[in-house]
Amino acid sequence: MDGMRRRTLLAAIGGTVAAGSATEAAATAPPARATARGAGGDMARQVRPAADRPGPHERQIRELLGRMTVEEKLGQLQQLSWNGETGPGGGQNDIAERDARAGRLGSVLNLYGAARTNALQRLAVEESRLGIPLLFGLDVIHGFWTTFPIPLAQAASFDPAVAARDAEVASAEARSNGVHWTFAPMMDVTHEPRWGRIAESPGEDPYLAERFAAAKVTGHQGRPDGSDLPDRRRIAACAKHFVAYGGAEGGRDYNTVDVSEARLRNLYLPPFKAAVAAGVATVMASFNTINGVPAHANAHTLTDVLKTAWDFPGFVVSDWAGVQEMTVHGHAADAADAARQAFAAGVDMEMASTTLRDHGARLLAAGELDGDRLDDAVTRVLRIKYRLGLFDRPYADEDAASTAPSRQARAAARETAGRTLVLLKNERQTLPLRRDTPSIAVVGPFGDSTDLQGTWAGPGGAKFPATTVLAGITAAIPSARVSHVRGVAADGTDTSGIAAATAAARAAAVTVVVVGEPSAISGEAASRSDLRLPGVQAQLIRAVAETGKPFVVVLIGGRPLVVAEWLRAAPAVVMAWHPGIEGGHAIADVLFGAVNPAGRLPASFPRAVGQLPIHYNHENTGRPYDPDNKYTSKYLDLADGPQFPFGHGLSYTTFEIDAPRLSTDRISADDLRAGGGVDVTVTVRNTGGRPGEEVVQLYLRDPVASVVQPVRRLRGFARIALRPAESRPVRFRLGAADVGFWTNDSAGRFVVEKGDIEVYVGADSTASGKALLRIT
Repeated sequence: MDGMRRRTLLAAIGGTVAAGSATEAAATAPPARATARGAGGDMARQVRPAADRPGPHERQIRELLGRMTVEEKLGQLQQLSWNGETGPGGGQNDIAERDARAGRLGSVLNLYGAARTNALQRLAVEESRLGIPLLFGLDVIHGFWTTFPIPLAQAASFDPAVAARDAEVASAEARSNGVHWTFAPMMDVTHEPRWGRIAESPGEDPYLAERFAAAKVTGHQGRPDGSDLPDRRRIAACAKHFVAYGGAEGGRDYNTVDVSEARLRNLYLPPFKAAVAAGVATVMASFNTINGVPAHANAHTLTDVLKTAWDFPGFVVSDWAGVQEMTVHGHAADAADAARQAFAAGVDMEMASTTLRDHGARLLAAGELDGDRLDDAVTRVLRIKYRLGLFDRPYADEDAASTAPSRQARAAARETAGRTLVLLKNERQTLPLRRDTPSIAVVGPFGDSTDLQGTWAGPGGAKFPATTVLAGITAAIPSARVSHVRGVAADGTDTSGIAAATAAARAAAVTVVVVGEPSAISGEAASRSDLRLPGVQAQLIRAVAETGKPFVVVLIGGRPLVVAEWLRAAPAVVMAWHPGIEGGHAIADVLFGAVNPAGRLPASFPRAVGQLPIHYNHENTGRPYDPDNKYTSKYLDLADGPQFPFGHGLSYTTFEIDAPRLSTDRISADDLRAGGGVDVTVTVRNTGGRPGEEVVQLYLRDPVASVVQPVRRLRGFARIALRPAESRPVRFRLGAADVGFWTNDSAGRFVVEKGDIEVYVGADSTASGKALLRIT
């Protein structure tokens, strides 16, 4: 190796690193034990038997398991859809009712309402032979009745308590309506804003995703040991989609993922490990293939990593018909083969499709399914039902069921939304607007639109409309004259309304232009090849700018957007995402300064779609960007870097962050392995005239490694509130998990290597404050 730095492989770290480190290193998987034939990972792995796992309900589970027939066991592994309210295809109501009575059904999704769930539950509990209760699941992604901002927006808060609060409110509302289980959090790290499901994700960084995954799981479930799950305010969480779904090729939903082992473990797996550490009850397999093997048949990820190395005690559920779709992937010959492969790989419950239910008994009799594996899967499902307290209290209290967002829940949604808004640009201190402004024009397709709740808004999304931006502004300054002109539609080519919009802008002291993308074009099955504003919305912005009157742009959306064609014309821009039921009030709070914005971007904003993927945690390449050298990595027709970088966000005040100080500038790998660490301290000051919050961000760079590392990796952040002239020290703790990385070994190996680590602290991913840590 060159003289700049000699690297030595020091350690493979197994188990959990010391407390105080930013993350945990997963245990190395033991050698696999092959017990079944098959291609592409169709192998049963050595998973700790249920009998060896201590727990408060394991004896009851074993006794119940001993009384069950094969058909009853297979039934516990089946989830059917009620009424077809979400997902493709129709409902399976008649089958669900029949199988509930026969004790051959484990779960139902898309059914909610205390009276409705109780009616079906009674069939299972009071009419089946063993009386095993059903588990009712629903997509409670960012709210039940009370819709909070979309998950990507929540990540923009850089405040994991935001996700926990959403989960707490949603869990209480959902559980009172008979729902026991949510298919959240979604923690797919992605570098693809074209992918519609970025709206459900925490963005492009694995560390940020870890923190939000753990917070959301805790908000839904409570303590990691599951002891809070019987509480009628809690529901079981589901970490999805396992794994690497965010790497979908071309940003097209459901698409192929080809990923190295190192990238799988360093980028995509860490949020799931954090969710497991937080006690997540279930995990959902993803639709994509992973290196040619569908995730539903991928024993390496489902069993080697999740169930063996991480000792995950919960169960794995398929995604909607994901087992059946292995035949379409070209990995399974037919439905029976799909059932055999998925079951052997580690899927425990099948959602919507019925391959295991239809073919399981025959496959078991033929020796193509393992009987111990069947008992293990059923045990995992029963374990969650016991932990939820369903055997003791199977029914929802119909008199106590929540029927609408409470005042307190709305207040929480409003405060949360305010914490997620990102001030992208603010020239000439255009914002905040003066509260004595005599007249305001609100123009644009989202000015008086209730379409602020975003993808997967839950039952409340349709039943309880969002407060509009127009209503929020009118309530914030009731003395002002507020006019509204839509100007243009959210999509389409009609520009006839622009003249009325510009007339309103000329007649007003200031104009708020509210533009963006509808909820329907973000989320699942909503990939876009063009990330500019739909229709002629950009033309509306330019027309308002040509009036010469003051204006601001509020951007609504579920992903990073391309804003280059109008950004220069806009003096101030607020990224409001899809902010939820109280979105209009929260936007007004920020526009008029009741809330000083402190949101930060959880994903980079590209300059153009042709630049994608563009993300801060990229590798350096052998020829990094050099504007003076043609033969370096760049585009000839585009400036280097994103429009707005990861972590970017402005405030109505100003801050200074001094250079980072290390508690020691060198530490041995042995000390790190033993749980030692290094403290990084900075002082942050509010140098402006308003109270505000700064998000202090810590990044690391490992410039020489046996596996090339990203140019920056986020390893710490803190959202700090400061009064004018106030200063405060902020301390981060770095441990082995922060400076180490996973190699490409298929069995999984986490290493710490000798050499220098560059430590950066600042206000976004371009932070320049630097210190050097040497690992000896």
